[in-house]
Amino acid sequence: MNTLSYRTKSATKEGVQKEWILIDAENQVLGRLATEVAKILRGKHKPSFTPHADTGDKVIIINADKIRLTGNKMEDKEYVRHTGHPGGQRFTPVKDMLERHPERVLEKAIRGMLPKNRLGRAIHADNLYVYAGTAHKHEANKPRQINLKDIK
Repeated sequence: MNTLSYRTKSATKEGVQKEWILIDAENQVLGRLATEVAKILRGKHKPSFTPHADTGDKVIIINADKIRLTGNKMEDKEYVRHTGHPGGQRFTPVKDMLERHPERVLEKAIRGMLPKNRLGRAIHADNLYVYAGTAHKHEANKPRQINLKDIK
């Protein structure tokens, strides 16, 4: 028996075919959209998924200002940050964040679903592009628009 033919192929960063994907966030629920985007960014939808490599696609999200939050999250949900000084804890309601920086709400939700290590930071910085309106600067890459219901 030839055991060399049974070796597991491990994908590398250089050998992965990255695709540009466009997702419209209009009327999408924040958490449900974030989980699907995190799967695509990580590459878990591909048969060549490798846990230690960036095998995911590049994702462009438009209409981030038109996402939905279920329940009382619009009034109750807060983002917490710290200035680094004593007593420097600051709270920002999600309503204010959506008015000022709507793309950050989606970025924070997706970032929380990626690995908390070097790979997660690299995936988030290199592969995710979020825009509040419909205009984006990646038309030259010919992104393929998908419906999230088709991925499952």
